[in-house]
Amino acid sequence: MPNRQKTIGILTGGGDVPGLNPALKTLVYRAADDNCSVVGVRRGWGGLLHYNPSEPSSRENHIVPLDRQAVRTVDRTGGTFLHTSRTNPARVSNGDVPAFLRDANYDPAADAKYDFTPHVLSNLEKLGIDALIPIGGDDTLSYAERLHREGFPVVAIPKTMDNDVYGTDYCIGFSTAVTRSVNFIHNLRTSAGSHERIAVVELFGRNSGETSLISAYLAGVDRTLISEVPFEVHKLAQMVTADKASNPSNYAMVTISEGASMLGGEVIEYGQEDAYGHRKLGGIGEKTAEALQALTGSHMIYQPLSYLMRSGAPDSLDLMVAFNYANMAMDLVAEGMSGRMVALQGGTYTHIPISTIMQGKKRVDVDELYDISEYRPKVRHVLGKPMFLY
Repeated sequence: MPNRQKTIGILTGGGDVPGLNPALKTLVYRAADDNCSVVGVRRGWGGLLHYNPSEPSSRENHIVPLDRQAVRTVDRTGGTFLHTSRTNPARVSNGDVPAFLRDANYDPAADAKYDFTPHVLSNLEKLGIDALIPIGGDDTLSYAERLHREGFPVVAIPKTMDNDVYGTDYCIGFSTAVTRSVNFIHNLRTSAGSHERIAVVELFGRNSGETSLISAYLAGVDRTLISEVPFEVHKLAQMVTADKASNPSNYAMVTISEGASMLGGEVIEYGQEDAYGHRKLGGIGEKTAEALQALTGSHMIYQPLSYLMRSGAPDSLDLMVAFNYANMAMDLVAEGMSGRMVALQGGTYTHIPISTIMQGKKRVDVDELYDISEYRPKVRHVLGKPMFLY
């Protein structure tokens, strides 16, 4: 009796980044070459939470069969055609519990969190998925690690423009985010110089300062503020005043991580916690610009780049990594391996236990890469370092 055709499930979770669609196309094409079928799960883990196998219309809303024709042109654009969410099936709030999962123990008034992992595992079985390839950051992949511990075959692909998944030097989306940031910073110089102002550019990155540090390093900004080092605003004011005065066009440029904080202050958070316990970050750039204007008397430009960093088509490096990560993931599936995450370490493609992501936090190596006294990148000796200095 011939072996049953293997079915691969794929999904994308967390924030969108350029490079997701190319990775998805590569997975589907490679699966076709390997005589595997592919099931796409819509809206990340949310698709597996909200899929109701007893309701025929639910499959169309949350599950999509994928073949070459379905993904033929998706690599030409950014984002993810499967859509995404920040759903965590192990920590579902009252208001997010699907109606068909509200049993006799459901209390709409309770401040409770529900773990629907058994439901997710049941859906994976009913969909006939033999192995799952989730593409996401540390939050999305932390739930993939949970499924691995439950015994379900998982091979993970890291993506996040913050580049902060522990265990890999590189995540899909980071290069394009830095490229966008450098270009926008240089473009903003024309306005800053024309109006003789100090520009403060706030960058995404959550609690890792790498996007601010690398963008500042490549764009040659005057000062950069990162999440790992609280800054003293009076000292910063003196520095940028001198930077502005020494510039023939009488302007200065500053980048700041959204997770940065003033000395003695706190990281600015707002909104409700998401399913992974995180609130939104942002606003420290505006607060810093207001403080600098009061201290220096200079007019300011405050520019948050935010979603512009992660929008649009990927650059060539993110295309390269997306293609290669996808092929590596399919290699592992073909070999019957699971509980792995594809990665780059020291410039070399490899794979590691998915549990690695739970073993630490990836942050800027301040001693090696940052001048605390000058609020600037400090990159002197790069021999033996990875391409992105991690």
